[in-house]
Amino acid sequence: MINLLKNILSNKNSKEEKEDNKGLELLCGLMIEAAYTDGQIDKYELNKIKLSLIDVFEADPNEVDLVVKAALNNKDNTKSLHYYTSFINKNFTDEKKLHLIEALWEIVLSDGEIHDFESNLIRRLAGLLYISDVNSGNARKRALDKI
Repeated sequence: MINLLKNILSNKNSKEEKEDNKGLELLCGLMIEAAYTDGQIDKYELNKIKLSLIDVFEADPNEVDLVVKAALNNKDNTKSLHYYTSFINKNFTDEKKLHLIEALWEIVLSDGEIHDFESNLIRRLAGLLYISDVNSGNARKRALDKI
């Protein structure tokens, strides 16, 4: 009986860990997608992605390194925005979504220029995440202040 309970509890924990890992992978994939929208990813954008995942989304630094490497290897196998946003809408609060948009703005702005494709991507993501243009604009201003 005790072993059965342990198995049930360990399965629950492993399921929660899988959800956390999936969330981290999706966030990282989306950030890599945003950084790569202009056709290149520089070291500033990579550092900003790692810092955002660690500081804002409280991910383990070792996991972040692994997930970023995997996302970079898969950057050419892009997914639809719906793939990312459906998970985020189900699992994130509005506050976390705003933090994500702000982090994406920081990543896009970290190379010193904003390309039309990058701003268009964030505008579309904000809409898919049900974030108003005003809130997205405020997130952009906060990101600019940080940089």
